[in-house]
Amino acid sequence: MRFQLTDEQRAVRAALRQLLDRRFGREALLAAVEEPALDRALWRELGAAGFFALRLPEAQGGVGLGLPEAVLAFEEAGRALLPGPLVATHLAAGEVPGAADGSVVVASVDGGGVAEWLTQADVVRGDASGAVPLRSVDPLTPLHRVPGVRGAADPVAVLLTAAEQLGTAVRVCELAAQHARTREQFGRPIGAFQAVQQLCARTLVRVEVARAAVYAAAVTADPLDIAAARLLADEAAVRGARDCLQVHGGMGFTWEAEVHLHLKRAWVRTQRAGGNTESEEMLACDLVAGTG
Repeated sequence: MRFQLTDEQRAVRAALRQLLDRRFGREALLAAVEEPALDRALWRELGAAGFFALRLPEAQGGVGLGLPEAVLAFEEAGRALLPGPLVATHLAAGEVPGAADGSVVVASVDGGGVAEWLTQADVVRGDASGAVPLRSVDPLTPLHRVPGVRGAADPVAVLLTAAEQLGTAVRVCELAAQHARTREQFGRPIGAFQAVQQLCARTLVRVEVARAAVYAAAVTADPLDIAAARLLADEAAVRGARDCLQVHGGMGFTWEAEVHLHLKRAWVRTQRAGGNTESEEMLACDLVAGTG
């Protein structure tokens, strides 16, 4: 099966990338690490650009597009390491006043009892009573554990998380290739060495496999396709970031670099929206049922 983006979908992706390059480039990312806080002005700009209202019908003041376009938007957000409860606010558009235009920030408690950006949100969906702060490995994602909360994750939340993971996988693949071309050892670029070439090649393969799965799930919206896409995107993001760190060596762990930030965000996302265990169990149950 072949998936070709339409001109409109390419325009959505290009417009958001341009906005994020302008408002949340590398320098802004590193500045946010120094002083973590939700950028309300940027949030409103995202709302004005239609990020949160992409799937909201035009009759309700939305953009009137679909899940594939939302996946492309969240892929760009993941590529830029954009912080904040993006998925929760997007899903609240049309239900929580102000969520669609970015004037209201919405957090939610997911099925696994984890909430992101709980204290900085204007509205919290779900029962957050008894929430306990967690130490987050990602400096840009404050976390809380809410005891006693258990339930299945929203498939759309799972898919949009997978799209963010895909964005991270794409970005670390770009960073690894760029560093391999420009960093020199023994008088030649490190990309000339076979070990580095293999790391970059494996990263690219995982990106393309995950991309195909995520885009296909955006078209079918099938829960099993979404579960598979989530697992592949998690692998592409986490393993890709690790391989990118290996290409960079010690430089990748410095606070001046963004590579380690991608790995940390990827780790945090693997626990969001039910965690990858829920997706594994769903696929395992389907396999068992199919062999009965």
